[in-house]
Amino acid sequence: MEYLDFEMPIKELEDQLAKCHDIGKESEIDVTETCSKIEKKLEKAKKDIYKNLTPWQRVQLSRHPNRPYTLDYIKAICGDTFMELHGDRNVRDDKAMIGGLGKIGDQSFMFIGQQKGYNTKTRQYRNFGMANPEGYRKALRLMKMAEKFGIPVVTLLDTPGAYPGLEAEERGQGEAIARNIFEMTRLKTPIITIVIGEGASGGALGIGVGDRVYMMENTWYTVISPESCSSILWRSWEFKEQAAAALKLTGDDMKKLKLIDGIITEPVGGAHADRQGAFEAVQEQILKAFDELRDLDEVSLIAKRMDKYANMGVYKE
Repeated sequence: MEYLDFEMPIKELEDQLAKCHDIGKESEIDVTETCSKIEKKLEKAKKDIYKNLTPWQRVQLSRHPNRPYTLDYIKAICGDTFMELHGDRNVRDDKAMIGGLGKIGDQSFMFIGQQKGYNTKTRQYRNFGMANPEGYRKALRLMKMAEKFGIPVVTLLDTPGAYPGLEAEERGQGEAIARNIFEMTRLKTPIITIVIGEGASGGALGIGVGDRVYMMENTWYTVISPESCSSILWRSWEFKEQAAAALKLTGDDMKKLKLIDGIITEPVGGAHADRQGAFEAVQEQILKAFDELRDLDEVSLIAKRMDKYANMGVYKE
């Protein structure tokens, strides 16, 4: 397990607990009481630390190298029923954007999301979770397929942004994202969106228009990363913590601003500390949201979605 700076007190206590257990195994000394005291201290430390996280610390947790990614959630939720679909039928298959059909129980869903890598090789293969235009066009193709067969769509957001390279712009990055946003507002099937990691800029919005939008507890969702915001305002990345606070990017902030529908509580320590607990929480939220949307006819579904986004940012004195 890798630890972030603010998690070091937890690491120290876990190391102490491991040593205590080792002493008990290697000698005849009864260390039960000592271990129990350390366990209580560890539990308290975890509650205190994770209960009072700053926005920047939540950003750090969203990027934790052990945090589960899109395919982890899909495989855990759907098991062997997931069938990945490839290609945008135009340029190529974008490995940063994955999608396909899977089942939760007897209900089929079209899952779409950005996928990051676990090491240097897979990060390059997945382009660090930054999709090209063909990735967004693949996502739209799969959404249209889901619409045709009456299958609900689930999108999982986890990207530092759309790929900003010259070749991506030449192939119409902006148009691809704008087209997706436009088409998703009028898609004739339920869309459930969950931010499972980083939700940055248009790269996230390109698959982020949903009837129900949720954020996991230790994620962020905003127009720009704290580092980039800091570099624009202060000409330095040193002010990223202040930028994170000013951007109002946490789930609590987004809920207060009525930009999302709910927050999915993560296990203590984050999704990476208890992957199974995180998978179960996401599955439960998907099914709950689908139950709320399944009986709506197409006209009502689209009208409610349109109204939802039209009312964002409206200010009344």
